[in-house]
Order: sequence, then structure tokens, then C-alpha cells
Amino acid sequence: MIDAVDLVKHYDRRRVLDNLSFQVLPGRVTGLLGPNGAGKSTAMRILLGLSTADSGTATVNGRPYEARTRPLTEVGALVDGAGADPRRSARAHLGWLARANGLPRRRADEVLELVGLATVAGHRVGGYSLGMRQRLGLAAALLGDPGVLVLDEPVNGLDVEGTRWLRDLLRRLAHEGRTVLLSSHHIAELAVTADHVLVIGRGRLLADRPIDELANRTRLEVRMRCPRIDEFARILANVGGAVSGISADTLVSGLSAERIGDLAAAHGIAVHELTPTRTTLEEAYLSLTGQAVEYAARNPDRTTVEGSRA
Repeated sequence: MIDAVDLVKHYDRRRVLDNLSFQVLPGRVTGLLGPNGAGKSTAMRILLGLSTADSGTATVNGRPYEARTRPLTEVGALVDGAGADPRRSARAHLGWLARANGLPRRRADEVLELVGLATVAGHRVGGYSLGMRQRLGLAAALLGDPGVLVLDEPVNGLDVEGTRWLRDLLRRLAHEGRTVLLSSHHIAELAVTADHVLVIGRGRLLADRPIDELANRTRLEVRMRCPRIDEFARILANVGGAVSGISADTLVSGLSAERIGDLAAAHGIAVHELTPTRTTLEEAYLSLTGQAVEYAARNPDRTTVEGSRA
């Protein structure tokens, strides 16, 4: 389990983490979301002993990361890519990490096979593509077969096959009872990978809930087609329903599809479609973080854009 309690961190005079607290439980994949500058990477670096909090604590299974003598056997991490000497081969890089953590050298070849780098294990890392270096970083995180994984933007540089492979791997590891925390800007990918999500903005926790609950939190709407929509809209309004778009594309909010169907049947009104709509994870995320975006781009107006071409 990962436990962060009241983390505070300043860089110069800027407060990057503002009494941030959260838990990451075993048995599920937990996604960490937030705008650029929200404090995601800072929180991960503190958790991994790469940075020091001004106050508060961050522990893995009740102990600080730096208290471990063989850290890779307990906590696997990916931060800032592979971090390997470009002159070394992937096999040499992982072999050195294995020796430092008391692991058999054969483990390096096992994880290189797992991440799909076995055929280039003897090649220098400096010749690797971004995706290959990312796979090497994942191999290092998996080297000690740890019970906890902390991954910062792990899908960066991965192709479609690599992204799907990583998704399946993380879900399998969580199913085995391991603790998995990953940050990502790829919201669509996180939506099909994570079971739980933490959303932070300006160093504060904005949401901590199952991903399905977050995606459905902001509205209950049903798309409806009804030939007697004017009459039915008044009936729905009397029981708390709000109807918008009195046309072929009508939305009803505040009532479930089942409730709308029962009302239609009770009043002898034909309904041709009742389709519940869902708020996407992206919509829910933007709703939560709208006031916490620190580096928001401004959309230039047409005049400005055209004027710049003159």
C-alpha cells in the first residue's frame, strides 16, 4: 500500500504540493491525473526518495522508500525513462541493477524477454528509440518482481501494440494483489486501464474514487425520441425531469431511463428511444480541473491568426 499524508513542497516560493494526502491500495490499478504543474511527478519523486517534502510523509507498506536495502525487490519505479548509460547495452544495464539488489543475473534476460527487447539486449542503449528506452525502463521496474509499481507516464513512446501489452500486464499484476500507481496524460488509455483514479490540481486532491463513478458523477441524462414530446415534456417536468431540445434529439436530465419508461407506459405515450448517456472520463476530468489549470493556452481569435500571416 502507498500512503501519502499532508505532503507540502515548495520550489522557490511556489507551493507545488498543498497538504496532499492519498492512499493507493493493492489489488487495483490506480491512475494519477492532473494538469501540467499539478504536482503529480513531484509527489511520485517524494514517494521514491528522489525529492524531500517540506512536511508530511510518504510511505510504501509503512516505510519510506529510502529505508530499503534492496528496493527493487519491493518497489518498481519508472521515472524519467530508463536512466541508462547510452554506452551500455540493455543487458549490462539490467545486470548491474540486478547485482546491486542481490538478484540473479538471469533475471535481466527474463525481463528483457518480457518487455520485448530480447533480440536487442546486447545493443547499446544510445541507439534505442524512445519506445525501446521506455520498455527498458519498464524492464528495470519489473526486475525485482516487486509488489508495488510506481510508473510516471509509462505509455510515452509506446506504439499501439506496446500500449496494449502494458495495459494487460498492469491489470494482471493488480489482479495478483499488487499495488499499481501510474500517472498519465493519455486519459482515453487510462479510462480502460485504471480501476481507481486520483485527480490533483495545484497540489491538492480534487477526486479519489473508482473510475466508473468519476465518469458518471456529473450528470444523469437520457436521450429520448418520442412523437408526443410536447405533451410528455410537461409530464416529466411535474416529477422533476428537465427536458432540453424539444425535437428529434431530446435530452432528459434528472430521471433514469427506467423511470421515464414507466411514466410513458402509465400515460399511454409511445417512446421510440431511451438511451442513457455517460459523461466521459475526459469530461469529468476537465470539469474537476477547470479552475486548477496553471498553464492554459489561449485560443487566438481569427483576426490574430490571419494577421500573423500578413
